[in-house]
Amino acid sequence: MVAIRGATTVAADTPDEIRGAVKELLNEIKAANHLSVQKVVCLMLSSTGDITSLYPAKAAREAGFADCPLFSSLEPPINGALRLCIRVMLLVDSDIDAVPVYLRGAKNLRRDITKRLVIALDGPAGSGKTTAAKNLAKQLNILYLDTGAMYRACALECVRRKIDLSDEDSVKQVMENIDLKIEYAEGRQITLLDGADVSEEIRRPEISQLASKVSAFGCVRRKMVEMQRRIAATMSCVMDGRDIGTNVLPNTEHKFYVTASVEVRAKRRFVEDKAKGYNVSYDNIVKDIRERDRRDSEREIAPLRCAEDAVVVDTSFMTPEETVEFIKNKIQEKI
Repeated sequence: MVAIRGATTVAADTPDEIRGAVKELLNEIKAANHLSVQKVVCLMLSSTGDITSLYPAKAAREAGFADCPLFSSLEPPINGALRLCIRVMLLVDSDIDAVPVYLRGAKNLRRDITKRLVIALDGPAGSGKTTAAKNLAKQLNILYLDTGAMYRACALECVRRKIDLSDEDSVKQVMENIDLKIEYAEGRQITLLDGADVSEEIRRPEISQLASKVSAFGCVRRKMVEMQRRIAATMSCVMDGRDIGTNVLPNTEHKFYVTASVEVRAKRRFVEDKAKGYNVSYDNIVKDIRERDRRDSEREIAPLRCAEDAVVVDTSFMTPEETVEFIKNKIQEKI
């Protein structure tokens, strides 16, 4: 049995605020701990005396915790205590290492675990977001998680097993048995498939194209998102991808949408691939980028889009150094 703790606050004592805060907190706890509701043995909540318009326990029921025993209590008044606060503790039938979650104003209750700096960089292929993410992580001395490498690894596994990438059932079977691990050594991310380092193999142009197709499947995205959220829940990191700020980490404070014109992105990719010895055509790259943009933005599951609260960074006429400096300044403004 494991106890998972968490807390949040509400902006005002209204039913909608309480429902939203409780649902957000419980969903974050589930995501951070790779948890299903069926594993919860019981759920205990407490709230400060200034919360009266709706029992947080009722909000928990409405959020999907309808079958497990549920206990609720009112906290005694304490001078100087955090106002409008809801605390939870889940008893879980599991042997996981519990990841506590403290949101909104409740972050101040546990500064020891809420000092994480989680930065989301989204944007289309070739926009410079990966270079920016790597350099940003290095300068801030935090982890860079290459989410694209994870999807490329999924595509490579499908290719190795000669799977029809238009057959979602076949792809799902691959995902159920894939042996994918992410490790870090000498300051770089290592992608392992079946225990072997495939960090270079997944960078082949054909694998990059197939990664976009594979990532459109819900079974693939769910598995990868679970891994990404768990990493972000335990350490400071920078993530880049297509839907980090909109889907993977929608509640992170630091979101950026990195973009550039199609022509600029194609030129960058052309130079990069030529340097690696690939026989590529600039016109074909332009065509591929336009097609990938369309596919990524129109897919049903987690499409590429700019989060409403993201800062747009157009790198068309910015150097990599200028891009990182711009992002760092925006982060510092919030800190």
